[in-house]
Amino acid sequence: MARTPRFIIPDEQAVYHVMSRTALEGCPMGDVEKDYLLSIIKKLSRLYFVEVIGFCCMGNHFHLLVRMFPYDHLADKEIKKRHVDFYGDERKFCEGHLPFYRQKWANLSEFIKEIKQSFSRFYNKRHGRRGFFWGERFKSVIVENGDTLINCLAYIDLNPVRAGIVKKPEDYRWNSLGYHAQTVNKDGFLSLDFGLRHFGKMTDRQRLRKYREFVYETGVMDTGTRTKIEQAVLEKEQAKDFELTRTDRFAYRTRYFTDSGIIGTKKFVQKNMQRFNWLFEPTKAKVPKRVGGLDGIYSLKRLSEKGNNNG
Repeated sequence: MARTPRFIIPDEQAVYHVMSRTALEGCPMGDVEKDYLLSIIKKLSRLYFVEVIGFCCMGNHFHLLVRMFPYDHLADKEIKKRHVDFYGDERKFCEGHLPFYRQKWANLSEFIKEIKQSFSRFYNKRHGRRGFFWGERFKSVIVENGDTLINCLAYIDLNPVRAGIVKKPEDYRWNSLGYHAQTVNKDGFLSLDFGLRHFGKMTDRQRLRKYREFVYETGVMDTGTRTKIEQAVLEKEQAKDFELTRTDRFAYRTRYFTDSGIIGTKKFVQKNMQRFNWLFEPTKAKVPKRVGGLDGIYSLKRLSEKGNNNG
């Protein structure tokens, strides 16, 4: 039986909700796997003609909400720059390949395929296995900007709440609200352009506050037997007018005290990194990472250890 053609709009901007599920039983993606999957998405989003609006990585599937741009989105000079930034000296840029890169990097299917293949290689190597990791081909839905988009994004961000993993979506670090709250949208990875006219004149901080308000109200209205945001949690956020306070941001930084490997002043981290340098892959120079929201504090964060197959 022939596959149903995928709905793709190739010659103009379009937003897609993408979903893909593993072929393995249970929830094979733990913390390390989710971190790696997110790192792949972030890395490839700098190469492809894409704007990531939202995401959620769960134990056995992931969601992406992305805005794809057409093949004529970038000038030739920018395409060459992206190629050089991404591949470095590994792959020489050829001017004659410009049409190929334009078509490939504007293609949703190519973007998702590269994410999934990169993750499969990582997972199989880490767990000493062969074969497929992902199930059937990914699903995608074209999403209209505006009210439809923000409802779809709320649905994605509420995944861990519905699963009973957390009470607040920001408490889950592998979704877009968690990323906004816990990293202050590091590297500008996520777009806050929802296509809503009344959001147009707002700052990013104001947009995030209004979006949080929408998510909490949507989460409380969630019906059926599945877990939803508790009324008491909603009321607490309402009292703060849905702002992420300094205290909130500090609370979301506390994972650095357990996950970062080394934490302290920049000088302290640099000094101790040298002591353990032999443990890490020599892919590129490691530098201390500033912990947002904690003045003067830096961390090693998560560096891949050679031969480490533990979660």
